[in-house]
Amino acid sequence: MNQPVDQAPNTTPGASGYPITDQVLEAMAVSKRSCDELLPETDWLAKLARSYATGVPLRIKLGLDPTAPDIHVGHTVVLNKLRQLQDLGHTVIFLIGDFTSMIGDPSGRNTTRPPLTREQIEANAKTYYKQASMVLDPAKTEIRYNSEWSDPLGARGMIQLAAKYTVARMMERNDFSERFKAGTPISVHEFLYPLMQGYDSVALKSDLELGGTDQKFNLLVGRALQSEYGQEPQCILTMPLLEGLDGVEKMSKSKGNYIAITDPANDMFAKILSISDILMWKYFKLLSWRAEDEIAKLKAEVDAGRNPKEAKVLLAKEITARFHSVSAADAAEADFNNRAKGGVPDEIPSVDLGGAPLGIGSLLKQANLAPSTSEAMRLVDGGGVRIDGSVVSDRGLKLDAGTYVVQVGKRKFARVTVAA
Repeated sequence: MNQPVDQAPNTTPGASGYPITDQVLEAMAVSKRSCDELLPETDWLAKLARSYATGVPLRIKLGLDPTAPDIHVGHTVVLNKLRQLQDLGHTVIFLIGDFTSMIGDPSGRNTTRPPLTREQIEANAKTYYKQASMVLDPAKTEIRYNSEWSDPLGARGMIQLAAKYTVARMMERNDFSERFKAGTPISVHEFLYPLMQGYDSVALKSDLELGGTDQKFNLLVGRALQSEYGQEPQCILTMPLLEGLDGVEKMSKSKGNYIAITDPANDMFAKILSISDILMWKYFKLLSWRAEDEIAKLKAEVDAGRNPKEAKVLLAKEITARFHSVSAADAAEADFNNRAKGGVPDEIPSVDLGGAPLGIGSLLKQANLAPSTSEAMRLVDGGGVRIDGSVVSDRGLKLDAGTYVVQVGKRKFARVTVAA
C-alpha cells in the first residue's frame, strides 16, 4: 500500500518497539471493519507493526467443521474478512475440522450435538475448500485438516492436553453454565471440543484466529493453550452472525433460511431481494465490498426518500456477480423483473408426465411443484397456481394431453407435457 504523497509516514513506536506506520494503521482499520470484537487490540497492533517491519507475514487461521456439504453466504462473513487480510500479504490458513467434527461443536446449543460419522465428514469436506475458494485466493491459501495433529495425540496426549485447562474455566462458557443450571445433560466429550480447537492454534502457531461471535470462548481457549505451550498468544477477531432470509434466526441450512453460494444466479438474486429493508443494511455491512462511506451515502439517500428496492438491487447484483458473473447478475435482474410482471423465465425445467386427463393435485406433486397432493390443493385454494398464465381455482381441474406452463407462487415454474 502506498503512503500518501503529501505527508510524511507516521512512524510512532508501538508497544513492540516496531514503528506504527500509516501502513500498519491502515491494516488495523481493515482488520476492524465490521468486526464485533478484536482482542486484544494492542497485541494485534504490535503484531502488525512487527510483521511490516520484518517482512514476515502473520499466520491467520479460520476453522470450519464440514457439518454440511455446502457453504452459505453467512459463512462468507468471516471468509470475506480472511480475504481482506490475505490481500494485505498475510498467510491465511483454511482449516477443515475433520477431527473436531466427530466431537460436535456445542457452541450456542442447549442440547448435545450428535457427532458426524467419518463418511459424512469426508463427503462434506470434499466441497468445502472448493467453495471457499470462491472467496479466498487459492494460490495464497494454506489448507489444513486438524486430524493431522489430533489423531496422533492418542489417549496419553489427550490426557496431557486436558490437564492444561480447568473445569471451572470450562464452566464459564455460557451454554455450558446455562445447561448445567437447567439440569440439561452435558456430555464429557463436549469439553473436548474447545480444547481441540484451541490445540489447533498451538499446532498452527497462529497469530490471529477468526470466528463468529458464538465462537469467542473457543478462540480464547486457543489463546490460553498457546501460553501453556510457551507460544505467543494469538489475538482473536469475531464477526457478527448473519440472520437468514427470515430476519430472525442465524442463517442455517437446517432452518431453510439460507442463500447457498452455489445457488443458481436467478435464485440468489431473488433471495437477496426478498430480505427486509431493515436487514438489507446488515447484509451491506457484512457482505458488501463497497467502501463504508459509499454504503453510508446510499443509506442516507434511502432515508431521504430513495426507493429502498434500488439499494437492494445493487446489493443483489454485487453478491450474484461475485459468485457467478456480471452478465449473470444482469440476466438475473432481468429475469426477476420479468417474473414481477407476470412473465415466464427464459429457462424452466421440462417435465413429462402420463395419465391424461391428469388432476391438478397429482400434476403438481409429480412435477415437484408441491410436496404432496394436499399441499397442492392448499396452493390452489390460495390462488397460488397458474396454468399458461391463468389462475387455477378449480380443485377438480383435469388436464388433457398437451404441454402447459405451470407456475406455483412467484418463483416456481415448469413446462409440463401430459401424455395420454
